[in-house]
Amino acid sequence: MNAVIEHESKGRIRFRLKQKQMSIQQADLLEAWFQKNSQVQQVTVHERTRCVVIQYQGGRTGIVDAVRRFSWEEAETSMVVPAYSSRELNREFQEKLVTKIAVKFASTLFLPTPLRIVRVLWHSLPFARRGLHCLLHREMKVELLDAISIGISILRRDFPTAGSVMFLLELGELLEEWTRKKSVQDLAQCMSLNVDRVWLRTQGSEVLVPISQIQTGDQVVVRVGGVIPVDGVVIEGEVMVNQASLTGESIPVPKRLDSAVYAGTIVEEGECVIEVKQASGQSRYDQIITMIEQSEQMKSATESKASNLADRLVPYTFAGSILSFLLTRNATRALSVLMVDFSCALKLAMPLTVLSAMREAGKEHMTVKGGKFLEAMAQADTIVFDKTGTLTHACPRVAKVIPFGGYEETEMLRLAACLEEHFPHSMANAVVEEAQNRGLTHEEYHSKVEYVVAHGIVSKVGEARVLIGSAHFVFEDEHCMIDETEQAKFDALPTEYSHLYLAIDHKLAAVICIMDPLREEVAAVLAALRRMGIEKTVMLTGDNRRTAAAIAAQVGVDDFCAEVLPEDKANYISELRKAGHTVVMVGDGINDSPALSEADVGIAISDGAAIAQEIADITIAGENLWELVRLRQISTELMKRIRANYRFVLGFNGMLIALGVVGVLQPAASATLHNLSTLGISLHGMTALPSPEIQEAE
Repeated sequence: MNAVIEHESKGRIRFRLKQKQMSIQQADLLEAWFQKNSQVQQVTVHERTRCVVIQYQGGRTGIVDAVRRFSWEEAETSMVVPAYSSRELNREFQEKLVTKIAVKFASTLFLPTPLRIVRVLWHSLPFARRGLHCLLHREMKVELLDAISIGISILRRDFPTAGSVMFLLELGELLEEWTRKKSVQDLAQCMSLNVDRVWLRTQGSEVLVPISQIQTGDQVVVRVGGVIPVDGVVIEGEVMVNQASLTGESIPVPKRLDSAVYAGTIVEEGECVIEVKQASGQSRYDQIITMIEQSEQMKSATESKASNLADRLVPYTFAGSILSFLLTRNATRALSVLMVDFSCALKLAMPLTVLSAMREAGKEHMTVKGGKFLEAMAQADTIVFDKTGTLTHACPRVAKVIPFGGYEETEMLRLAACLEEHFPHSMANAVVEEAQNRGLTHEEYHSKVEYVVAHGIVSKVGEARVLIGSAHFVFEDEHCMIDETEQAKFDALPTEYSHLYLAIDHKLAAVICIMDPLREEVAAVLAALRRMGIEKTVMLTGDNRRTAAAIAAQVGVDDFCAEVLPEDKANYISELRKAGHTVVMVGDGINDSPALSEADVGIAISDGAAIAQEIADITIAGENLWELVRLRQISTELMKRIRANYRFVLGFNGMLIALGVVGVLQPAASATLHNLSTLGISLHGMTALPSPEIQEAE
């Protein structure tokens, strides 16, 4: 890249590109490129000035080399940038806003009075049309108030007041449209695909390639737990696909030969080969946009209440205006009342406040898919945790391998790694890593593996049937046996570890003891959540009861359930909700998905299973569970701010109406104060929420 450094300080560098101009697409591409760099903490690209500001950690040399090596050609082939750019949306509305303000001031300063009057009359037509529409449909809405107040001002030949009112209303409409589109786009982007690379089937092999290289007609392989990255048709294999994030279906749908599949859905069972019909999943984005725009399900109850109240207050405002005229016979006083409505503040400030909270959460690596989930988080009194990867680090390690049936420890670990390498579960990764650490190679010498969700793996080695999985799967479902001479050895298995059971031809061959260290901050986080109003904490795990009891005691949860299946987790949460609790579920795996869906708020760990992230209402980075405390803080402070804004809107606008009735305020003053208060409370709603200091020690 041809660029010059303009300024730098410790951990920060600003450089300018030596090119005549930078497009929005190039700015998005450049930003995405540097965000992938592990040294980069934050990158900001200013396309108008062609400047890039990078905040980084580590040595300066690495960043300078990255800037020097950058090329547009390489970035375009290896990076995937959103087809819908927030940068483009922001520029569009910024230009509209500046143009509207400039035209208003120019017309006021330079147009002669007759032309200003014509301009006011022309601008009043859309307001009059909306008002007539309300009358014809017998609807008492804010649009009717606006039309009447503007019409009365024009009839009284008070054109400056009519013009000012329309300008402020148009400004409010522009801000509301900007807010709505930005909110929808941010939400859709969160729900869209975050798939960088896919397995492309070529002549007799599979190659991992960037998704940007996928073309219509290519063949893509997707395995259990994977996100389907493209729209296409199944040409090989049979799978169960979870389409909940796209269609709302709660039950996985079978997909067989010639079945259509859609980008963003998740393969729960099996594997398949897909022929691409539409690449890169952009249709998925369009479908989400349509779904959000047609549905109010993501709005919080408080937002809906504010919106409905704004319309319900219109008849009272109208009645107050008529009453004022009847009592005073003064049209000016009546008009002053009409100039004030509750719609702008209630309908604009509330969503802005929620959007601001969602953005604030996003800055702290928490993705919230709707305001209703922040409200539910603030009201929650119970939090349920999955154990593995949630209360523990998502990197369990093999503590020991205990062979049975005369088998050798090394060979059993080799076989287990050979099976587990196909599935990106944390315990499977631990087995594979331990084999690598011991220098054990495990070439494919088994037949096709079958993954049984939340249970284990089935395959064949030669003529022998091989199983690896939980005790429930190996001993209860598959009825595997333990040699009587080794029963005492089995009973003496250390309870402080989780166990993976390996069986060959229905006989126990080895037990792999998995050590999954607890997160150091868990106990302090639970204590902090209790101080913030959480009454009950629960741990759910598939481990045996003895192991679960030991871990629960260390963590300090109020209750725990052991040896649970995915449906058991969901049923447990369902019972809590029936008992009147507002429940938060925190998990990271495929087997947590039903529970995440059942809870009032499902929170997934970002490095967990793709299906958990799709189904969850909120995703956190999971580097530190203090993020849950911060999320609770944000949601609680959000509800406090909304209630405070609510009281202010009702009180201030009520005062303006009263002052208009008694003749203290003129119509122009009422409109100005009303719109200024709306702007002020909207700006206040967009400011950062208070961030009380989190006590990270007990």
